[in-house]
Amino acid sequence: MKILVLNGSPKGAKSNSMKLTEAFLAGLNEKQENTVETLELKGMDIKGCKGCFGCWKATPGKCVIKDDMTAILEKLIAADMIIYSFPLYYFSVPGALKNVIDRQLPTVLPFMEDRSDGVGSGSHPTRYDTKSKKYVIISTCGFWSAAGNYDAVRGMFDHICGKDRYETIFCGQGELFSIPELSARTDEYLGYVTQAGRDYANGGISPATREKLGELLYPKAVFEEMADASWGINRESGERVEESLSFTRQMAALYNKSRWDGRDRVLEICYTDLDRTYQIELTKEGSRVVTDGSLTATTRIDTPWQVWKDIAAKKLSGTKALADHLYTAKGDFSLMIHWDDFFGQDKQSAAAPAPANTLRKPLLAAMIAMWMTLWIAVPFDTFIGGLVTIGVCALMPLILIRHEITIYDKISAACVSALAVFALITGDSHLTTDIGYLAFGLLWFLSCFTREPLCAAYVKYNYGGEKALDNTLFVDTNKILAAAWGILYIILAPVAFFMQSAGLNLAAVIVCSCVPIAMGIFTVRFEKWYPAHIAAGGKNKQ
Repeated sequence: MKILVLNGSPKGAKSNSMKLTEAFLAGLNEKQENTVETLELKGMDIKGCKGCFGCWKATPGKCVIKDDMTAILEKLIAADMIIYSFPLYYFSVPGALKNVIDRQLPTVLPFMEDRSDGVGSGSHPTRYDTKSKKYVIISTCGFWSAAGNYDAVRGMFDHICGKDRYETIFCGQGELFSIPELSARTDEYLGYVTQAGRDYANGGISPATREKLGELLYPKAVFEEMADASWGINRESGERVEESLSFTRQMAALYNKSRWDGRDRVLEICYTDLDRTYQIELTKEGSRVVTDGSLTATTRIDTPWQVWKDIAAKKLSGTKALADHLYTAKGDFSLMIHWDDFFGQDKQSAAAPAPANTLRKPLLAAMIAMWMTLWIAVPFDTFIGGLVTIGVCALMPLILIRHEITIYDKISAACVSALAVFALITGDSHLTTDIGYLAFGLLWFLSCFTREPLCAAYVKYNYGGEKALDNTLFVDTNKILAAAWGILYIILAPVAFFMQSAGLNLAAVIVCSCVPIAMGIFTVRFEKWYPAHIAAGGKNKQ
């Protein structure tokens, strides 16, 4: 199919409306072979129509004006599909595109005829067969919603293309597509537009995709607060404000009050090279920026201005910058850990609804339960305990049927089952449990040398899932903990063996029970202390 794109934006190829158009074409091109030509109207010589009717009388079908419109008309006539791409300008189309529309008069005949679609009170017959020609209108506007703002556009294209003979994608909050800091949400929307292209190639945009296209990028109040702050103008005086203050206000506007967890917070951010400090109060009611330092900070960030801008623009990883001490964070570190929750709107990750059988996060308790069964059941009775242990391992896939099963679950099931068989064959419960301690320790310790340490495989879902593994601080914390647990059990194995050999069975049980409890307490404290210590400027020993 031969597709002609008329880009009516004065911003040309960098326009926000073209981002949507390119996404739509990407989906369309996945499903069928097309040749696409895009005309950037802003750089073309397209004069306004003179209204001379020379194209009807003197030179039928030919415009008397000699400019780029001559070639554009030929392309319009030859195209199988025409995509009009433009931003909403004063509730209509930009001037260059309006000139193109006005100059299409040579494509119709001067005679009067009635319309069959109920649009207007008359029309002119086309010079060319356009029955199979397709039209798509793609546009962005600066209002919080596209609804109610495209009446004039729809009315015009009802006349030009015919009522219900064209498809539309109208998107409010269009300026957000040029803001890198908001790319997570805008990219998600562009994914819906790509799906619309796929749907269109298959016969039409589906109701499910249409519903997604109708979603707001951000709630009305959030968008309008960001938009107002982006101008960098004081609402009362009309004077310009510091860029850093304008930026901080936009950041505050992104606060998601639905994530308020019962604790009011005050984020204090100091742009160290500008010597400017602002406070953002985060409460159940929303956020506000305070410039006089009158609040008591619960979290403080000290950062160079450019570093923070680069992080916000996704040019720099915030977690890596923190680990590299490009900025520091002190106080309540939970705000930093759950930053994307507090400063991100609730959204879905795909155009299609999540499948009903989506697996839940893995269970560390289930993996540990297999080892605990071995250590408790086998010493109680080698034969029965061995059978019980094998049974627990065999049942584990059923227990975890609705949960993701990690590589560590699989290794544990294999090791514990093998040790249970060893106990059944040898009848030596002490040696079995001691080897179990050693194997358990090695499993933890060796996981430190992988991309995903053992504990990270289970807790990453509390910190954004797979993306948590790109967080240096998260991975380092879990490597240290995995190493600590591994070393503990590697040491515990020979200690238990020698205590049992000396007849100190009860003491061995106490040691093997109490030491892991103490280690658990250390783990809870360390996973909170260590990231906050590094964020505050502490040295990373890794």
